[in-house]
Amino acid sequence: MTQFFQMHPENPQKRLIDQSVAIIRQGGVIAYPTDSGYALGCHLGDKKAIEKIKWLRSLDDKHNFTLLCSDLSEIGTYAKVDNAVFRLLKTHTPGPYTFILNATTEVPRLLLHPKRRSIGVRVPDHRITNALLTGLGEPLMSVTLIPVGEALPMTDAEEIRSRFGAHLDLIIDGGACHLEPTSVIDLRDLPPKVVREGRGDVAPFRE
Repeated sequence: MTQFFQMHPENPQKRLIDQSVAIIRQGGVIAYPTDSGYALGCHLGDKKAIEKIKWLRSLDDKHNFTLLCSDLSEIGTYAKVDNAVFRLLKTHTPGPYTFILNATTEVPRLLLHPKRRSIGVRVPDHRITNALLTGLGEPLMSVTLIPVGEALPMTDAEEIRSRFGAHLDLIIDGGACHLEPTSVIDLRDLPPKVVREGRGDVAPFRE
């Protein structure tokens, strides 16, 4: 049965965060709020949960998955970051950006693009998401919750429950989210390339 937790967006209840972290560690697939719409998440090494998310979103192996990280030092464990890239990341995190970088060997193979060995990383600016990451002590595997055939992410937990509740282990209701997805910036080579223009301002990456 799907759990449905209503969390305060500014002061998420620790008891509910702890229960959410336990569900993730046990292989659960969750829907949760971020600073740019709701997302689907699971433990980064759980093949069964990742395959379920692929099925829910109709994703193929070429989709770049994203690791939600608590800070820049955690990004450095899973992605290759030189000094120039570090300065860009430091300026624009936390925030509604997803950065595509070359992955390190710490990233499970099932998350990698089959040819490029790339991974998306981001540091969100959202109290509930940050509390989940602190509780986990490691990144959360994540994809934006954009239903098949639609262009925008879902922003309402009750609608998520009615449409996807039967297939999720947990839905976290943190109130309404922003309508736009993250801006996606490819930093594997400089100058940066804007892959998707979303909520984050992309002007600094086009100069």
